[in-house]
Formats: sequence, C-alpha cells, structure tokens
Amino acid sequence: MKLVDRNNQGLRKIYCREWQQRYIMLLLLTLCLFVPLWAQRPSNNGQGVSKLASSFKDGEVAAQVKGDTIKEGSAWTLTFPLGDHVESYIDTLTYNYQRYSVPALQSDAYVTTGGFGAEGINMIFFERPERYTFFFRDALDRWLPSFSNQKFYNVYVPSTILQYGFAGSKETHQDLLNVDLMGNVNRRIGIGGKAKYLHSKGAYENQAVKNFSWGLSFYYLGDRYEAQAFYNNYYTQLKENGGITNDLYITDPAEVQAGVTSVNTKSIPTFLNYAQSRMTGDEFYMTHAYKMGYWKSVAVNDTLTREEYVPLAKVIYSFDLQHNRHKFQDTNASENNQFWENRYLNNTETFDNTYLNMMTNSIGLELIEGFRKWVKFGLSAYVSYQIQKYRQTTFFEPMDPDMEENLTPLPENVYVPPSETKNFLWVGGRLQKDKGNILRYSADVKFGLVGDAAGDIDLNGHVSTKIPVKRDSINIWAEGHFSNLAQPYLLQKYVSNHFIWSNDFGKTRRYKIGGNLHIPWTKTTLSVGVENIQNYVYFNSLALPQQYGGNVQVFSASLNQELKIGILHWNNSIYYQKTSNSDILPLPDLTVYSNLFLKFIAFKVLKVQFGVDCDYYTSYKSLNYQPATMSFHVQGDEPVKVGNYPLINVYVNARLYKTRFYVQYSHLNQGWFSSNYFFMPHYPMNPRRLEMGLSIDFTN
Repeated sequence: MKLVDRNNQGLRKIYCREWQQRYIMLLLLTLCLFVPLWAQRPSNNGQGVSKLASSFKDGEVAAQVKGDTIKEGSAWTLTFPLGDHVESYIDTLTYNYQRYSVPALQSDAYVTTGGFGAEGINMIFFERPERYTFFFRDALDRWLPSFSNQKFYNVYVPSTILQYGFAGSKETHQDLLNVDLMGNVNRRIGIGGKAKYLHSKGAYENQAVKNFSWGLSFYYLGDRYEAQAFYNNYYTQLKENGGITNDLYITDPAEVQAGVTSVNTKSIPTFLNYAQSRMTGDEFYMTHAYKMGYWKSVAVNDTLTREEYVPLAKVIYSFDLQHNRHKFQDTNASENNQFWENRYLNNTETFDNTYLNMMTNSIGLELIEGFRKWVKFGLSAYVSYQIQKYRQTTFFEPMDPDMEENLTPLPENVYVPPSETKNFLWVGGRLQKDKGNILRYSADVKFGLVGDAAGDIDLNGHVSTKIPVKRDSINIWAEGHFSNLAQPYLLQKYVSNHFIWSNDFGKTRRYKIGGNLHIPWTKTTLSVGVENIQNYVYFNSLALPQQYGGNVQVFSASLNQELKIGILHWNNSIYYQKTSNSDILPLPDLTVYSNLFLKFIAFKVLKVQFGVDCDYYTSYKSLNYQPATMSFHVQGDEPVKVGNYPLINVYVNARLYKTRFYVQYSHLNQGWFSSNYFFMPHYPMNPRRLEMGLSIDFTN
C-alpha cells in the first residue's frame, strides 16, 4: 500500500495569490488615505475603553509610552475566550526602533534559520509562548497575526502609521511594508485595519521568505451593549535550504576555496535547493456582551446633573473560527533520498498537506467589580465548546511493486486516519481585582470535561502591589501557574512523506512561580522564576516527538538596569537560566543585551538616539531544525555547541515630528573576534549589512 497526498486541489490558486495580495494592500492603502478624512474626532472623556490591569508587570508599558508617543490615545488586547480588556500601547516608540529588522534580535536569545521572517524560537524559556494546537505555527509565532497580538485602539485623532524598511544588496534584498489604520467614528465606535508585506531574499542561497498578512477590527462599547470583532488573514512562503553543506565556508573559507579567504554567501552550497514550506490561515473572532444595571444621577456642578449607567453584571457570548494549513514540498528526487532517512509516500518527490479548522463557542456571566463600594472584585464564569477538524495525507490504492520496494516500510502498529474530528468542553472562571493602587490580583481556572481535554486543569494567578517609599513607590508583581494538560492531536497522530508517528502521550504537568520587583527611581527591574515540568514533550534527535517521563526544572533570574549621565544612556538586560536536563531542554545559561547610546534633541526639533548595542549568550548545545515539519529538535550523541559570540550593531534612530527613521549597520563585528557565528549547526547568522527604515504617522 502507498500513502499519497490527496490534498493538492486548488494549486492553481497559488499563482493568483500574489495578485490578490497586491489588491488587498492597495485597498488598505486607499483606506489609509481616506478614513482620516471622514472619521469623526471622538470626545476626550475616555469613555468606552476599559482600563483593566494588564497581565504584564505594573508600570512596564506606562514607562515606555509616557512622553514618547506621537499623540494621546489608548490600546488594548483581549483575553480568551470572553474578551476582557488587557491594557496595551500604540507602537510609536522611537527607542530601539531599528532592532526589529535584525532576525537575531527578535529576543535577547533568538535562534532562527537566518532569514528575516523565517522560522525561529526564543531561547529565553520563560518568554516562549504556549505551544499552538497547530504546532507548525510555533516556528513562525514572531511573524504571524494571532489573538494575543490583536490590538484595538481608541484614539482622539484618526491616524494611519505607515512603515517601510529595507536592507541588503540586490541579491540579498529585504523589504518590509507595514500599515496600521486606527480611527473612531465616535466615542463608542472604533475601527482598525492593518496590512504587512515582508519579502526577504535571504543572505544565503535558497533562503527567501515572503509573508503577507492583513486584518480588520471593529468595536462598539455602549452603556448596555458591547461588541468587538476582528478578522486576520495570513500567507507565508519560505524556501528551505536545510543549512549550508560545510560550516568551513564561514569558519575557514580558505580551507574549502583553495586559499581564497573572501566568500560570496550566495555561492555557498546548501543541502536543499527545491524545498519550500507554505503556511496559510485566517481567524475570525467576535464577542458580544449585554450589561444589566441601573441609571443613576451624578452631579456635574451645583446646579446640573447627568445620568450615568452603572452595570452590575453582563452576559457574554464569544465565537472564534480558525483555519490553518501547512504545506511542504520538494520536487527533487535526489534531495528526498539524501536528506531524509525515510520516504513513506513517494521516493521521487514530496507533497505534504496538513489542515486544521477550529471553531469555539463560549458563553459566560460576569459580576462587575466596583458597582458598589463594598464590591472589591469581579467574578466571572463560562462554558466553552470547541470542535477541531483535522485532515492529513490519505491512504491510496496499491502502487507499482517496483516503486513500492524503494519506499520505507510503514512503522508497525501505526495507523493515522486521513481525517479526524475532536470535540472539547471546558468550564472556567475568573476572580479579579483590577482597580486600586495598593493591591490588584486575578485568578483564572479552567477544567476540561469532554474529549481529550477531560480531566485537564489550568490555573493561573497573579498579584501586584506598590510599596510607598518617599515620593515614589516600589512595584512588586508575583505569579503562579499550575496545569495538567493533554497533548495537541498532531503530536499524537501525524503522517507525511518523511515522518509518521502514532503516540499515546500522557498529560504534561507544570508548576511555576515567579515575580519581579521594579524600582522606578533607579530604573531597576529584578525578576526570578522557577518551573517544574513533568512528562515534557520535545522533538528528539530524529525530529520525532518524544515524552520524557521524569521532571525537568528551569530556574531563571534577570536584571534590567537603565543608567543615565546627561545624554549618555547605558541599558542592560541580563538573564540567567538553568535547565536540569540540557539533553532534552537545552538553553544558554547566560544572556546579555547591552545598549550604549546618546539621546538628545538636535536643532530643537529632531529627537536622536545614536548608539551601539551588543547581544551575547554563552555557549550551549543548540537545537537543530527539521524543514519538513518546521520543528526545532535536539541534536544527537555528539552535539555541536553554538553561542559565545557577540553580535554588535551600530545605529541611529531619530524622530522629526510625526516621522521616525533609522539607519543601522548590523553585525558590525563580523570576523573581528571569531568566525563561528552560527544559530544552529549549518545555519549561520547574516553577514554585516546596511539597513534603513521609515515610519510616518498620517494624523488628520
């Protein structure tokens, strides 16, 4: 029997996708120009925007935003599933605006295949997001739109923020065009739009990335009724080169080039030349709330009063619909035979397709904090039902016996159905206190009742307080987490040309406690945390998911310190983390990001940040990357170490009125101290290059 992909319908549509992307971008750019002309300026009373406590540390965002934004306004994200507000910020910061364009600086310790917009993983363990149900998305989390990074805006002046950045030569060119549209029809109704086009040819051969995403958002926040909704769509295409064939092209090019020391990175041979991955998907989310309460008279002055609605409770309905598709293909027979050990479906070419559609309906009831003076907290409860539909490669009719002999035999006792439907039912609740300057807290709990989630439990809690000291206060924030959760279906059952697995993993149990202390007047933040993981699931040296039955502990401590003498600033972030089992969870022990810069105003109007930054982490047994599943996995018995290499960049950031721009020379120190600048085995960092970017705020 042969396995073959039956999901190749609609391939012709791919060739039309680029034209569709251009039309959508043109439409959004048109909206960017015209919406500010008709959108009305909302009133300045700030009604309609919740100011709930954020899930991040008190004062962190406020400190960034204060005095460094183009205009006043507010932003928020939503909690899942009931759509409570989490305070956020409008991205108009000048500080470190240039950093986003460097693939290696998406975090202070970021491992990537190299290209801008390519696959990557955060090696600061406590900063990693939770694993997606569709695990292919994990590697592209930094670049794709998601529920967690969807923002809503309440702005007093409708505006559009247009950003463009570019870098590299003709052969290694990198472009980023980003548009954010925000405006209010009135103080209750707001709309938003966004579009991002990212294209990178890559510094090395077969490393091109193309990413296009767009989205629309809407909200109405009335006295009795609220509605919030968004739609996001994304498409990304990535060339997979499997890494360079010989690391000596980077570490000692003369050895492999007959004495020639210089090397053209585009001429370095790579393991794969015909492989590529595609990820497409979209998400539609909406939440509705009806508030029950009463009207009361509030004195405006000695003679006037106004009516104000006081909500006591609200009924909430939320709906979320997601579509995800991953496609991997390689049309070269020799690559299929040499790079991969197994060929279960076809020994000449690979066409893998995996689909996941998810629909979630939730209904909840919330008692609102503060409707009476003695009501010091809010309380909510909900029921959530989700259906997941998977579709994978299917079984096929008997094939030519001569060809079947060249295929890898199917693993014994492994059966993966071509399609599968999963049903889940959860109940949950939340206790929260988001008002007051002395103490704020929240506690969330979710229990699984039906399906693979039966018996699941997820608990999260945090508390924050301020301790007055002289004219300021010390901010203290603490958190705790406990979960016992089943594994995503695709880690249990998966089929493709090169990988097939059928697992029976148990639930993963996690305990975590941590917190931080922030001293505003010294600009010091100290953080510490520890987590214990039982039944941890990782990708082993064969790039197959495997469960470790023991316990793995991770300890982390960090220091963020800002120093200033006149116009001279020196900001440092130091992370120390220790894993109890580096064979299954490798992490760099020490990570340092240091930023030395001058910050001043030139010609009375030009705000300037001119400096040099350095990113460094210690040597460790790195992960490796498997292109067919877009997964990062541990190495084998003789692991290669990476790290112990500083990445230095020199830059200028500036703002003139509503325009930001940067000029940066990245990887300035290439070849100065060492040539061993690798993210992973066979995946080197980008060489030095000039990068520039521009951001304009078109405000009416």
